[in-house]
Amino acid sequence: MRAPLSAADAAAVLRRGGVIAYPTEAVWGLGCDPFDEAAVLRLLSLKQRPVDKGVILIAGAREQLDGLLDWNALTDAQREAVLSSWPGPNTWIVPTTPRVPRWITGVHDGVAVRVSAHPDVVALCAAFGGPLVSTSANLAGEPPAYARGELDPRVLAQVDGTGTGETGGLASPTAIRDARSGAQIRA
Repeated sequence: MRAPLSAADAAAVLRRGGVIAYPTEAVWGLGCDPFDEAAVLRLLSLKQRPVDKGVILIAGAREQLDGLLDWNALTDAQREAVLSSWPGPNTWIVPTTPRVPRWITGVHDGVAVRVSAHPDVVALCAAFGGPLVSTSANLAGEPPAYARGELDPRVLAQVDGTGTGETGGLASPTAIRDARSGAQIRA
């Protein structure tokens, strides 16, 4: 296994269109620049995940999502439910602005987003200067990696580097809720 990349080095890889593995609140994730279509399609191919499913965007600060989410499509109570849960391990499907490309939303009219409190995610997003794609670092249908040593060698062979640190220790991936209905999409 290659040596882990610092946040600055990982951000440089991302800016060049690279795909990295990095620790999140519960599992290791795969990430890339969400606005680089070729990088996202490469990540999805690596993971064997269809583009129509969409992917999560993860940010280290709420401001990194400015211009991407249509807060006006939510009521004050819906908006407050989302914002009061961040930063933290809470993923919400929020209506998007036209700036969010279809290779991120898939067939959906919203995007799954999270503002993380995980220190490695915060540092990585700060070094990159914005949100990242976040999807579990495993092949579709395979179990996620809760520790660096559990990363699938087939996945590791295709990424351009791995971040530093450990997961946040949650027992399962973050729940996903719909901001408009409050319904839980993933437990």
